[in-house]
Amino acid sequence: MITLIGKDLAKKGQEFVFLGPADECENCRFKSSCVGNLEINRKYIVTDVRDNEQKCPIHDEGIVIPVEVDRAKIDLLTTSKNIFEGSTFTYNAPDCDEKCDFHDLCFPDGLMENDKCIVLNNDGKHKEECKKGYKLNKLTLGFVI
Repeated sequence: MITLIGKDLAKKGQEFVFLGPADECENCRFKSSCVGNLEINRKYIVTDVRDNEQKCPIHDEGIVIPVEVDRAKIDLLTTSKNIFEGSTFTYNAPDCDEKCDFHDLCFPDGLMENDKCIVLNNDGKHKEECKKGYKLNKLTLGFVI
């Protein structure tokens, strides 16, 4: 899909989480092509950068550039045992309230409750111990849309 992104961020491979449009976007003539296709709290990756510039008052350089984006892959630590590369599952957040070094991998940006995911890579057992005693596996996920 195509969106507009700040000139300083318009680099192939750049990842970002869309947190929602700014108030200034409400009356912008580019709103539908800029933020209209993006889902709030989803993680995206820039796959291609186009040759065009538009003025935009909310970005640092005052310029946005059209880019192609896809949903980004997401790394996850999970207790699920019967997951292998190519399998699909529904993400359910773990029952954990610890604020540890692994929190962002157990509750990664861009992944929401009941998302349908596909396992792109299973890196096996996580080497470091979980404070809750969970046996964790590290996965790289894609989405089933």
